[in-house]
Amino acid sequence: MVVLTSALAALAQRLGLDEVSPSFQRALTHSSYASEHAEASNERMEFLGDAVVNLAIADAILRDYPELDEGTGSLARSRVVNEPTLARVAESLGVPEAMRLGNGERKSGGATRPSLLADAFEALIAATYFDCGAERAIAVAQELLRDELANAVLSPHSADPKSQLRHWAEVGGRGLPTYEVVGSGPDHDPTFTAVVMIDGVVRGTATGRSKKVAEASAALIAWEGRDNA
Repeated sequence: MVVLTSALAALAQRLGLDEVSPSFQRALTHSSYASEHAEASNERMEFLGDAVVNLAIADAILRDYPELDEGTGSLARSRVVNEPTLARVAESLGVPEAMRLGNGERKSGGATRPSLLADAFEALIAATYFDCGAERAIAVAQELLRDELANAVLSPHSADPKSQLRHWAEVGGRGLPTYEVVGSGPDHDPTFTAVVMIDGVVRGTATGRSKKVAEASAALIAWEGRDNA
């Protein structure tokens, strides 16, 4: 059943979508609500949305910031396409008020949980892809994340995320961050995936064309999500 609210209408208008669109409704349907009402959740849409958002930001970097080298561009993208940033933008769009949550999830504060909001943002971009096409979805993602990208480009190495994370962990008595890096791909075009852990708990995962970029990107994700740890 589709329940129309002012929050839903405002969000749909901002994205250029029909508020009764099945894709739009599904993008805002958390698994807790889906379980209670025998509906499909937004989980599969997140997969597509994540790919579109990454493509949109990579495209914007190449088109609008030709002076950035590959490593700096990758780091700037990691400062935009991560849970804290996407959650912050989702909140500014009014996603918490529009989310379809199960009773227990809503009572426990799920509407403001960063992971839930970031997932919903990606699902909404996927809904735009389904209803309006790839070109429109990329344009919407770029528009919504333009300011975040501009800030990231201004200071892609801002205060060295690895040093920031190390200091935060030490001051809080959490133990030093440790990194695991795995390389893949051919020797002439490798890709590295870095995982940063604190006290044995994974705090961030990122990829890059060098170990340094991958580790810095993972540290940045961990640093920006530190308040939710």
